[in-house]
Amino acid sequence: MTPTANLLRFDKDALVEWLGAAGHKAFRARQVMHWLHQRGVADFEAMTDLAKPLRGWLREHACVQALPVVTEQRSRDGTVKWLFDVGAGNAVESVFIPETSRNTLCVSSQAGCAMACSFCSTGAQGFNRNLDTAEILAQLWWAEFTMRAELGLADGERAISNVVMMGMGEPLQNYAALVPALRVMLDDDAYGLSRRRVTVSTSGVVPMIDRLAADCPVALAVSLHAPNDALRDQLVPLNRKYPLAELLAACERYLAHAPRDFITFEYCMLDGVNDTAEHARELIALMQGRFPWKCNLIPFNPFPGSGLRRSSAQRVAAFAATLTEAGIVATVRKTRGDDIDAACGQLAGEVLDRTSRRGARVVAIAASDAVSAANQG
Repeated sequence: MTPTANLLRFDKDALVEWLGAAGHKAFRARQVMHWLHQRGVADFEAMTDLAKPLRGWLREHACVQALPVVTEQRSRDGTVKWLFDVGAGNAVESVFIPETSRNTLCVSSQAGCAMACSFCSTGAQGFNRNLDTAEILAQLWWAEFTMRAELGLADGERAISNVVMMGMGEPLQNYAALVPALRVMLDDDAYGLSRRRVTVSTSGVVPMIDRLAADCPVALAVSLHAPNDALRDQLVPLNRKYPLAELLAACERYLAHAPRDFITFEYCMLDGVNDTAEHARELIALMQGRFPWKCNLIPFNPFPGSGLRRSSAQRVAAFAATLTEAGIVATVRKTRGDDIDAACGQLAGEVLDRTSRRGARVVAIAASDAVSAANQG
């Protein structure tokens, strides 16, 4: 018996190939993508411009399988957080962040994370598995058409203008599933997002930064968090494999292909660890004469066992001022959705089992930098 294929797993080239293997014309892939990603239609009988034999064939061989929603939470500021069940005791969260001129969705790429960054409670929970392309896109598919209906938008009006791959996991360690998902986000026959409005955040997987530049260059955000190798080795263990010199060289190479003319560096402000005036000056010296960059300062949200504290507002402001005086664009990340644990670092800090009916353990995302990344789009 032929397995049923979840159509959310295909980018256009893969869908053309899959349909073509069964004798269907290439233009049918474009039609299916229109129905699925532009109109949110999962019922093949409702895809009225498809030939009847094709609709029957799709019913037999294909499905549109969304992720089960375990919970939905809404913040006073309009932020919406969904917990999705991805099976086998795993769950991931996505966060919708409304702004005046844009709406951003923060998306997960893995259940758990293997990076073990000391300030991130997702990493403290460990790594479970990669999400597949369908599971990545299902987060966008659900959020787009849920919010489109809620906002009363007409066909062709998008609810989500920006996507940031800044949820649970290291996107570049799930490269094979990530790139087809990005291609669907960018495809004019699907979501039609600008490359400037799709951001991949990475802790610094150097070889994959180079591959992304060649395969599907979008906006890049790098989790920096320290101005020297010794400190970054402690905060971001991946630095021991790809130290700052290699990481910054990869960023410079990426700029030749990037849709933006700068790289965003994320810097989580940790009291007494990386937030002094000397650290700011060291960061300026590290980047002196390199390439255009912007720095997004992220207030740390403590979680049990981290042993870390949030920098004071005064210390963050002083750090930002030092960078600004040196001619560097420095922003401080807004806190959004903190009343529903949707702010940076709070999501992964949850430890209660909200999926106990299925024996599932909650794993969630650190929704780092979503608003600022979108604002720089």
